[in-house]
Amino acid sequence: MNYFTVSAPANASFVEKRSEFIGYIAPVSTGEEAVDFINFIKAQHRKAKHNVYAYITRQDNISRYSDDGEPQGTAGVPVLDVLKKRGLTDVCVVVTRYFGGILLGGGGLVRAYSHAASLACDAAQIMNMCLCHRLKITTDYGLYGKISYLLPSFGTLTVSSDFGSEVSLEILVLSEKLAALREQLIEAANGAVTIEDCGESFEDFSVV
Repeated sequence: MNYFTVSAPANASFVEKRSEFIGYIAPVSTGEEAVDFINFIKAQHRKAKHNVYAYITRQDNISRYSDDGEPQGTAGVPVLDVLKKRGLTDVCVVVTRYFGGILLGGGGLVRAYSHAASLACDAAQIMNMCLCHRLKITTDYGLYGKISYLLPSFGTLTVSSDFGSEVSLEILVLSEKLAALREQLIEAANGAVTIEDCGESFEDFSVV
């Protein structure tokens, strides 16, 4: 159920036979957001020869690409292939090319656009989005040690903690581990623990 995306826009560039290739990547969740990002990059590079793009979104399972004037199959498809091979979704990549006067040939274009897309991906922070539950756990100080010792074995992420009259923890746990964690928490605390399930969502588990 997990998927990989990027946390924020990023870019990188290189020069091949006097042509400059600038790869841009950004998180998007819909085709409309992808088009907005493409138009934003195009507006920044009106004098560029080409603004090639590709994007993939989970919503409606959309994937689109454009060669933007390059020979068919030498630009947009290679960019899209990079996204697919890296397993990225909800992302858009635009590769801007400033033509340097030297033709690269079909194979050279494929390599250049693939490389620019790869550089953009490398420059971004990749997130491993997993389906999980957000739990609020409340217990007394005497049981906090047992609970805090138990949580890492379930690969949980601690969102916040509050040490007031009681200990309150807000954590994320993978959906497939929810039932087992709940059972272990209740057993460890002999029932003296409150577990509030705040719902299911996709969250970044790349640090786990």
